[in-house]
Amino acid sequence: MKEEFEKLAASGKIKHGDIDTLVAMATEGFCRHRSWGVGQVKTVDTVLGKLTVDFSDKQGHAIDLAFAAKILEPITKEHIEAKKISDLDGMRKMAALKHLETIKLVLDSYDGRATQEQIQAALVPDVIEEDYKKWWEQARREMKKDGHFKLPTKKTAPIEYETQEVPLQERLLADFVGAKGLKLRVAVALEIVKGADDMDDATSVGVEAIKILNTEIQGHIRSQQSLALEAVFARDDLREATNADPIEGEPSAATIWETKPYLDALLAGLAVAKQRRALQAYKDHDSNWPKVLLGIINLVSVRLCNECVQVLTEDNRTEELRQTVARLINQHQASSDLLLWMAKNQPDGLNNMLGPELFRAMISAIERDSEKKANKLRDHIIDDPDLIGQLTASADLEVIKDITRAIQLSPSFEGMDKRSVLGKLVKSNPAIQSFITGDQQKEDHSLVVSWKSLEQRQKEYEELVQRKIPANSKEIEVARSYGDLRENHEFKAAKEMQKLLMSRRNELEVDLENARGTDFEGVNTDSVSIGTRVSVTNLDSGSNEDYAILGAWDSDPDNNMVSYKAPMGQAFLNHSVGDQVDFDMGGDLHRYRIESISAWNTAAAETSSDKIADESVSESTSEPVATPETSAPGASTGA
Repeated sequence: MKEEFEKLAASGKIKHGDIDTLVAMATEGFCRHRSWGVGQVKTVDTVLGKLTVDFSDKQGHAIDLAFAAKILEPITKEHIEAKKISDLDGMRKMAALKHLETIKLVLDSYDGRATQEQIQAALVPDVIEEDYKKWWEQARREMKKDGHFKLPTKKTAPIEYETQEVPLQERLLADFVGAKGLKLRVAVALEIVKGADDMDDATSVGVEAIKILNTEIQGHIRSQQSLALEAVFARDDLREATNADPIEGEPSAATIWETKPYLDALLAGLAVAKQRRALQAYKDHDSNWPKVLLGIINLVSVRLCNECVQVLTEDNRTEELRQTVARLINQHQASSDLLLWMAKNQPDGLNNMLGPELFRAMISAIERDSEKKANKLRDHIIDDPDLIGQLTASADLEVIKDITRAIQLSPSFEGMDKRSVLGKLVKSNPAIQSFITGDQQKEDHSLVVSWKSLEQRQKEYEELVQRKIPANSKEIEVARSYGDLRENHEFKAAKEMQKLLMSRRNELEVDLENARGTDFEGVNTDSVSIGTRVSVTNLDSGSNEDYAILGAWDSDPDNNMVSYKAPMGQAFLNHSVGDQVDFDMGGDLHRYRIESISAWNTAAAETSSDKIADESVSESTSEPVATPETSAPGASTGA
């Protein structure tokens, strides 16, 4: 075949540099395309200068030889991807019976090294169709016992195959000594613990590793207490697994507790699986442990809170726990994590607290805590179909009304989230329906506005949503980092601004929802209506005056442009020529007689309309502005 390719190269049909690539594809029979995947070479036609490849989605695909050398990569028939095509049943049997051979085949396919992710991608779902996790655990155990596989401590690092066999204890000890940093050494120490039963002399490995760990623990006791404690636990497990003797004066968990660390910070820095063990160790060390644990349950994560509660309840401290949690709830000082733990677990002894006061505390916590923490509690309230019913089941109607008002006014519940919570309140307390909707459903809240003023109001809304509210959220996070929120004036100021911004956003959303844009064409001039120009006689001064009665946001008193929502506009509406109009404004009685009514929308009026809209929007944005996070329904058209 090589001679045939050389003839094609001599005639200029392919390049000399492509000969080896084409020979490999022709002889091995497999190739890979970066988009089409691995294919099997079915025919090579040197006369027509083409080869035919079966890809999974392109059966019998013909490719010019010159082009094939550029877009295809040859792979050997022993490559895992080629074996899946040529002998899938055989591969499945191998994987079921010979774990190490299967892993070695994958490693050989990737130049002797592959990550766990690459191995899984190569085998699942074609070769191993179900329960890969169980298969991998067995394969990993066998690799540890075998002396040829080098297993990294990090999942993302590659597994390697070494031709020369290295005994397990020698390999693990070398990995332990060579590990950079205490964290990696702790990880290798746990591997030694797991493999101790398969070692010829586990004790010697344990003794050597424990000496090194003790030295490193001593250097981390004050700088990295969480890591030091994990290392103490790993060392103790290592001693037990390898039967190594204790060393007098070595650092212990008590050595770390004696430095008086912040327990909540230390526990948070531990691996989750070690937190319960650390709590037990602290309990054994400090007789004042119940008070300390009760002091941190409002500072830790949901999972760690649960661990603290378990330790307390196992020691019959439920009443002390109940009093502490009740005080935090009643004073609205309970954290989002503590309240989320309450909502999720509804623990015995505390379930009598699942009432309206807990709901109020949740709303306060969501508004007070960081967005990351608050989101978890808020999402649980929204997603749990029964929680709101449980929290309000014992409440009377007035209490539920108070909670409803809090939800309606809270900046933490917006859009569909707010509607979802209110819907759950109505479902569990139908009597609240009329309070939420009231008679306002029967009223017409629509606002007639000019298109120009509607566009300007929409721009204000977008500015709030896209710039001002996000900027305020960042200010809150920065201010929170300054410490004690009770004395943190920057935090209080940022939260006050948040209320103003959210209030303005809600106001704009309602306005934009109700806005109905118009160009004031085709108005009825039989009587004063929106979009008419009114000529009147001021009966108090005898002067003649002209006014344009325009949209809700189209106000320019200096140019006699009046919003129909203003007192003057309301007084003139629906009156005809000859009518006398009296109205009170600012405590003074004003009297006018209507002389004529005409349509305002003329070419000359358009310019004035733009001016009115710009100035009315400028007036509205002089108030504290609140930026919406999502476009108000119907705001894009105002229709």
